[in-house]
Amino acid sequence: MKNYETVFILTPVLSEVQMKDAVGKFKKVLTDNGAAVVNEESWGLRKLAYPIQHKITGFYQLFEFQANPEVIAKLETEYRRDEAVMRFLITALDKHAVIYNDRRKKGAFKKDKEEKKEVTK
Repeated sequence: MKNYETVFILTPVLSEVQMKDAVGKFKKVLTDNGAAVVNEESWGLRKLAYPIQHKITGFYQLFEFQANPEVIAKLETEYRRDEAVMRFLITALDKHAVIYNDRRKKGAFKKDKEEKKEVTK
């Protein structure tokens, strides 16, 4: 099984319940196909870098998971079928990216930023 990360943007016109249902649907696609979800992050409503479908904001969601490569095609198909998904990206992670994600989850980079702020004062 390989390590993957996916980020997708849902349309901002969804209600909170609809957004959670859509996220749950994609998580179910992963788990039903034998993937193990390692990390899940909801980044909330964020401003887009450029308008997509005449919208300037979107709900961002991230999944880090381990799966066989066949699962990726099924997940992409589900993303393309769902009208609520404005954009998505699936990335295969190498060993360095996995280590980076572990450090990020543990808050190692927040400590580094705080130390830099103290030094510059």
